[in-house]
Amino acid sequence: MVTDMEGDGRGVGLRGRLGDLCYSSGLLHSLQRLRAWLQKDLRILAYHRVMPVPDPATYAFDMELISTSPERFREQMLLLKQRFQPIRLTDVAAALVNGDPLPPDAVAVTFDDGYDDNYRIAYPILAELGIPATFFVSTGHIDTGRPFAYDWLVHMLLRTGSPSLRLPELGIDIAMPATRQARRALAGRVLMKMKHLGALEQSALIARLEDEWRMPSSQAPDECRPMTWTQLREMRAAGLEIGSHGVHHRMFSKLPHEEMTREIRQSKASLDRELGRMTGLMSYPVGGDRAFDTGVINATRDAGFDLACCYICGTNPDPAANRYALYRLPVERMMGMGWFATMLTLPSLMSYQTVSREPPARQSEAACTP
Repeated sequence: MVTDMEGDGRGVGLRGRLGDLCYSSGLLHSLQRLRAWLQKDLRILAYHRVMPVPDPATYAFDMELISTSPERFREQMLLLKQRFQPIRLTDVAAALVNGDPLPPDAVAVTFDDGYDDNYRIAYPILAELGIPATFFVSTGHIDTGRPFAYDWLVHMLLRTGSPSLRLPELGIDIAMPATRQARRALAGRVLMKMKHLGALEQSALIARLEDEWRMPSSQAPDECRPMTWTQLREMRAAGLEIGSHGVHHRMFSKLPHEEMTREIRQSKASLDRELGRMTGLMSYPVGGDRAFDTGVINATRDAGFDLACCYICGTNPDPAANRYALYRLPVERMMGMGWFATMLTLPSLMSYQTVSREPPARQSEAACTP
């Protein structure tokens, strides 16, 4: 069962209402021209899934990965085409190499992970409207067709018949909530705490639950299926860009150094082998301040990548200064068109603020901060 829960387009929360007000006032176009004259920054939109918004009471996967509905995505891309300058990340990389300025109101569209709705739903809309985009994929999941581990963890927590949840690594030992809503809240708490573990410990925790609860990811339903190499070849042939999101969607900075370096290099080798050599584009899995650091940036550069995106919210006034940690503007399903249009026009006012997840000692090592 699916519903268009936010399909009326009305703003949600303070940002949504403010966005609707700005959008309906007719002032955004004038504000955009003024801002383009004052500040020539690069805006990068970050999406995950584009799909009909499901009913949380019956949908058995992570709602937070749904960026927007197909109808709203088309509206967003139309706005982008009409009022902004869509740009490829390879063109950004070339401009940085040559020292050329980017065009005013430059906006790049990106997708993380590699869910197959990117191919089925987003790709036809982008092709119809002629909007360039970059799809960052985790190559190991493209190879195997298995679901992404964090999403599968949410699925297991929502569907398990286990009466309790024991995760000694996280200090959790509780009775399993009875309601779907409470289980979603628990899943969010588990994900938040788990991402402070090492990446190999995270993988072991999820694998243990798969075994204990007899819910192997090898038997996942189509709802969480990643794209295939055949689909990616078609998209690349149509002019869309494919970049790396690692191999196994593990947090690079939480991996042992040798494993982190191997994963970065292996992901690029897989892309080059399957799709042909291309400009190296990277998006760090998870991408917040705890997911990458100076060592990750150096390994990414040394592997031959030309630029990289993180998931820290913001725009890029001087992309050369954070070329391997470009900020992005997350698009989420609660955004009506007013919020979305106002975020593009006034990103510092309307975008989400990134919350630092690391203690101060770690923040001082990070290559880019909110």
